[in-house]
Amino acid sequence: MTFPEEDLPRPAKKLLSPPVLDTLGVEELTAYIATLEEEIARVRQAIAAKQAHAAAAAMFFKPRD
Repeated sequence: MTFPEEDLPRPAKKLLSPPVLDTLGVEELTAYIATLEEEIARVRQAIAAKQAHAAAAAMFFKPRD
């Protein structure tokens, strides 16, 4: 049995390549944490936007009683 290519599971993407922490100083580590926190906030905003979009779509396509 063969499957169309689009039906196959996609491999997980590695989005970040974390640095080797042993080579970084305290200031660099602090800056790295700040960068990660900014990225976390950006991702949370994207999640909230997608959830709001899905909720709006669910309300729009809600079956009528």
